[in-house]
Amino acid sequence: MKLFLSMVVLDNTGSNEKQKLNIDEALFARIAANDMAAFEEFYRLTERTVYAFVLSTLKNHDDTLDVVQDTYLKIRAAAHLYQPMGKPMAWVFTIARNLSISKIRNKQKNDSTEITDIENDLNFSYVTDSEDRLVLQTALKILSSEETEIILLHAISGFTHREIAKNLDMKLSTVLSKYHRGLKKLKKYLIEEEVL
Repeated sequence: MKLFLSMVVLDNTGSNEKQKLNIDEALFARIAANDMAAFEEFYRLTERTVYAFVLSTLKNHDDTLDVVQDTYLKIRAAAHLYQPMGKPMAWVFTIARNLSISKIRNKQKNDSTEITDIENDLNFSYVTDSEDRLVLQTALKILSSEETEIILLHAISGFTHREIAKNLDMKLSTVLSKYHRGLKKLKKYLIEEEVL
């Protein structure tokens, strides 16, 4: 599919391949009532989005999988606390961000490790094209966490810029600025690497 590469090279911001994420807030009440079908439905709808969000912070596949799992366990345990506000993913992102920060702090206490070589990691989720893996690895190295977060939420999850702004509690102009700045950085880096 070469989604990442086309985004960087062509700045393709209007792809029709993206799937709209539509979360019924009533799912949280059902999850709180221990409805496993509701939990599975929520997981299927959001797993790629949560993965992309956490990966943008942790920049490591294995750590990301751990935090994603912890995020869903926390959602299941705290679903009764969810207050419908029209922004269910903002609540999920808050949980995921807090768990990601905890993971980073714990890793800093124990040991500092390098970014996993995504290009050669055959288990890397959702990115099957080798060129996409290379662009993703580059993004994780050179972009700020917010730029990576915005680009991955747009590319992997199909969030519109307006949805990203709403869920991350940012101004739309800030999201657009960081998105375009990140794409320019990636494009410049990839062009320079190709010349060398």
